[in-house]
Amino acid sequence: MAGCSSCSTTTGSSGGCQNNGTCGTSDCNKMNAFDWLSHMGIPTIDKFDIVEVKFKGGRKEYFRNVDHLPLTTGDPVVVDVPNGHHIGFVSLQGELVRLQMQKRKIKDDDNILRIYRIASQKDIEKWEDAKNREVPTIYRSKQIVDELKLDMKLSDVEYQADNSKATFYYSADDRVDFRELIKLFASEFKIRVEMRQISLRQEAGRIGGIGVCGRELCCSTWIHDFKSVSTSAARYQNLSLNPSKLSGQCGRLKCCLNYELDTYMAALENVPTVEKPLQTESGPARLQKTDIFRKLMWFSYNNENNWHSTTCERVKEIQEMNEKGVIPFDLHTNKAKGIDEEVLKSNLELERLDKKFSIKKKKKRKNKGLPGQTDFDQQDAKRTESNIKAPEGTQTRGDNQRSRNKRNRQGRKNFDDKNKIVSNSKNEAQNQTNRENQGPVKSDDVNKPKNKGNRRFPPRNRGDQSKGD
Repeated sequence: MAGCSSCSTTTGSSGGCQNNGTCGTSDCNKMNAFDWLSHMGIPTIDKFDIVEVKFKGGRKEYFRNVDHLPLTTGDPVVVDVPNGHHIGFVSLQGELVRLQMQKRKIKDDDNILRIYRIASQKDIEKWEDAKNREVPTIYRSKQIVDELKLDMKLSDVEYQADNSKATFYYSADDRVDFRELIKLFASEFKIRVEMRQISLRQEAGRIGGIGVCGRELCCSTWIHDFKSVSTSAARYQNLSLNPSKLSGQCGRLKCCLNYELDTYMAALENVPTVEKPLQTESGPARLQKTDIFRKLMWFSYNNENNWHSTTCERVKEIQEMNEKGVIPFDLHTNKAKGIDEEVLKSNLELERLDKKFSIKKKKKRKNKGLPGQTDFDQQDAKRTESNIKAPEGTQTRGDNQRSRNKRNRQGRKNFDDKNKIVSNSKNEAQNQTNRENQGPVKSDDVNKPKNKGNRRFPPRNRGDQSKGD
């Protein structure tokens, strides 16, 4: 907006903000207002002469255009302030200013100060020099507060355009005695000092930031009057009472908890309040969860993990029955007969399914022989039958196969006998040569029985057991 050189629109085309989300003037998108009556033809005779002017941090005040200056939204103007003058930017004018003053309960009387003139380039340069002192001033003032050990937090400093006064914004939980602090500030910065206490929400609005929703903070864009927010708003909306999720950047409860509260309160009118468990034959049903917009309520029997849903009308009906001393069977039915019939139907269906899938297709088996016969016996019987049926003097296929197998077995047997004879002759010759090399055989050796099947090993040296490896 006005006052920002990086995204100025004076040339007719937007250059785009190049501060990467941290505007140096703290004016971009702060408490902006759209004049939706600007295109309407309003009589100029009864034109409202009070103008809304915006200052640093989104602070807005109202001034009277006594000289009927031709002003447009965003023009820098020099306005009258106590003990000097200041520069602000026109944010709204016309009939909308009248509505805003009625909303904020500001009276149109002589207490409204006037607009001097449209700011010149010299006025703006002097104001820029005063603003350049704000950053070093806030650092030095925080050091002085720490030296005095005051329980307060300085958040912002604003210099007047005439460089004669500075307003220090601070937040504190308790009352702070800053008389000595004002003396040190006046002697350090050579200006008149004004201390203004603000709330934590106002502090967050002046500093700005991005909320968890991904948008800019509501307190820095459009909220100017803060309403009290309590934890009951979170309870009505069935939100978990987690302080880290319910609190905003200011450390207080989020202002957006009040946005949908009226809608939830209207929806809760048709939802019954369950203060004690519902009495049923299946057990006491305790409320676990409520869906306000779908009109459904979840209960559990005897604190079980299984939840059963029912409508709000059914819950009201059960509450009326319990007041009369009548106990229904469960949350859905009043008597158990309907339940028994449903169980019987389900059992019949299960039995039908079991019968359907239990019937298996029987495989076709071949003709079986007499009882007690094996497969080989049955094959032999078939062969004999085929031989009997064959004419005399002819051989069947089975006879040819058996004769061929018999010849093969006879040839294999003759071959094995020949191999045995050759191997025995070779062994006898080898034994004869060994006996000739050994010499005469002793009588003791002849009488000793031979250890057939036992392998002979060299004697074991028992003395080596005690030695290490």
